[in-house]
Amino acid sequence: MRDVNADSQSPTRAPAGATVMSRLAVPTGLLAAVAGAFAYVGTVDPHQPGHYPACPLYRFTGIYCPGCGGLRSAYSFVHGDFLAALQDNALAVMGYLGFAVLWTVWVVRAARGRRLRWEPGPVHLWTLLPLLLVFSIVRNLPFGGWLHP
Repeated sequence: MRDVNADSQSPTRAPAGATVMSRLAVPTGLLAAVAGAFAYVGTVDPHQPGHYPACPLYRFTGIYCPGCGGLRSAYSFVHGDFLAALQDNALAVMGYLGFAVLWTVWVVRAARGRRLRWEPGPVHLWTLLPLLLVFSIVRNLPFGGWLHP
């Protein structure tokens, strides 16, 4: 005999009795934190020296890391200058867009009473590491000057 509440115990289902508002609390909180961070970067211009600490790798070696230009990219993105955001850090812009897609899927699933199950496997991680490495190498080579922040 099948238990009527068996579906509520499934790892892909939200707990039984959870309201839509309670299921959306965590994604909304995360969005508020990210929006607050972007709002801060949007008001405190990273193009002006002294507002943020310098990248230690760049400061001591002159080598751009994958994150160099990320704050400037976020500043330009907030102000709608998407070409400047790509110029400052194209990988960061891809990250912003990836976050937006993942967050949207999360909210839709939560509103429908389903959990988001995204568990990056070894293939995802072994793809991400070479991408970061190649991006870092190319942006530090003479022909990769268009990737400099």
